[in-house]
Amino acid sequence: MSETKTMNHQGFLSFFLTAGCDNFAQAFKRSLVAAVWFVFLTFPIMVIRVNTIEKTVHWHWERMGYIAVAVFFGSFIWRWLLARKELKKDESKEETRVESLLTRVQSHPILKYSALVILAGMAAVFPKVFDLYQTNIMISCLLYIVLGLGLNIVVGLAGLLDLGFVAFYAVGAYAYALTNMHWGINFWYMLPVGALLGALLGVLLGFPVLRLKGDYLAIVTLGFGEIIRLVLENWGDVTMGPSGISSIDRPALFGIELGVIGSTHYMYYIMIGLMILTIFSVNRLQNSRIGRAWLALREDEIACQAMGIDKMKTKLMAFALGATWAGMAGVIFAAKTTFINPASFTFWESAIILSIVVIGGMGSIRGVIAGAVILILVPEYLRDFAEFRMLLFGAIMVLVMVFRPQGLISAKRKIYKYKTNTAGAPNE
Repeated sequence: MSETKTMNHQGFLSFFLTAGCDNFAQAFKRSLVAAVWFVFLTFPIMVIRVNTIEKTVHWHWERMGYIAVAVFFGSFIWRWLLARKELKKDESKEETRVESLLTRVQSHPILKYSALVILAGMAAVFPKVFDLYQTNIMISCLLYIVLGLGLNIVVGLAGLLDLGFVAFYAVGAYAYALTNMHWGINFWYMLPVGALLGALLGVLLGFPVLRLKGDYLAIVTLGFGEIIRLVLENWGDVTMGPSGISSIDRPALFGIELGVIGSTHYMYYIMIGLMILTIFSVNRLQNSRIGRAWLALREDEIACQAMGIDKMKTKLMAFALGATWAGMAGVIFAAKTTFINPASFTFWESAIILSIVVIGGMGSIRGVIAGAVILILVPEYLRDFAEFRMLLFGAIMVLVMVFRPQGLISAKRKIYKYKTNTAGAPNE
């Protein structure tokens, strides 16, 4: 039995006694010190309560005990989890239960198609089963899946850190809003035009940054995103400035205007179709010649160029194709909300999309989908916790990054086997 499997059968205390941070005694001591120190820091806030009206002081000593116990066990469990992580020597061969389950389902044709049929049925009946609020949340989640898959081309496959991805998103949204406001151009005409505008803007951004990489590329793309936002905010004669553009037409069904509920359901099915198209396209690109060139560029630019790959064209293709999906997503966003302004396209949006790619797993389509579901749906369903929901959300992100730095579902490299026939000659 492997070391990892043996570790899973060990008890909580025996694990620390045999391996881990140092040993059980040191882990206990460090957790105790952390609890005492945290109690000392929070003592004036949590224990002492002054009533200025009655001029009295109330002492809540029980809170100090609650904090000490919570911090002690939290610190102890944290050290135990870190110790377990240290025992997993071979990170490259590590596979979570979710990944192994997905791999088994995908490799078995019957299970694969059965799962696809079940998912398609659930997606088809979702608006009929759930209310309008839940449908709107799911539309937002699908929108971020498309954005995440677009950015995954640039960051996950080509290895180009883009912090201004929201600029392409904004261009698509404003292109549809302005043309609809001035000339009445409908949604279906502007959807491919938004994709073309995004691709064109991606090429224009790609040319100045061809020689940059790493932190320098991130700073330039961040500046590009802020320039687009400031132009939209200050060019009031064209973009209406901070007041934004309202009364944007929703997509019509064969010229028939739908109500709010009908338009929401229609938009949901449009997003389902666009997500399927995006997954199919990104998967085909990933396994194509240009996809392998992106992977080579990500691993080593010098070796990539030495193999005869045109580095300039490869980078421009990554920026252009990634921005294409952002442009289409921007058109859909404008049609969904019927109102846009520059506040909808801040750096925070770029950070969320990048977090979806990184937390889900760079280069992994399934990982990006999982990351979008967690980062978009979890904050919505944590609204019952009021002011604590973002604290819980941040804690989830920290835990994922500490214990799954490669992402929730890491990308799998394709393995090509060279087979020979019985005579020893290679098969064609």
